[in-house]
Amino acid sequence: MSAQIASEGGRLRVSGPITLLTAAELGAAAEQYLTGDVVVDLAAVTEVDSSALSLMFEWQRAAQRRKCNVSFCNLPATLASLADLYGVTDLIPAGA
Repeated sequence: MSAQIASEGGRLRVSGPITLLTAAELGAAAEQYLTGDVVVDLAAVTEVDSSALSLMFEWQRAAQRRKCNVSFCNLPATLASLADLYGVTDLIPAGA
């Protein structure tokens, strides 16, 4: 299964895996939506590796360059564990 992004107003819903195999594709796909404040909903993410964290930080940098904000909600437990393991939990802004 490939990863997908769907835009619903100011919310991006990511589904499928966020891994080394899909991160570049997701990064490019999300760029078009970072035009205002965005909440990225990760509830439908099925698999993650450390590439998911890198992707999230890239989205934050892209949003800052565009003078907008990106936040994240419904982090999968595996992603939250990775963030905790790497000590970056506080760098991931939570959204509603």
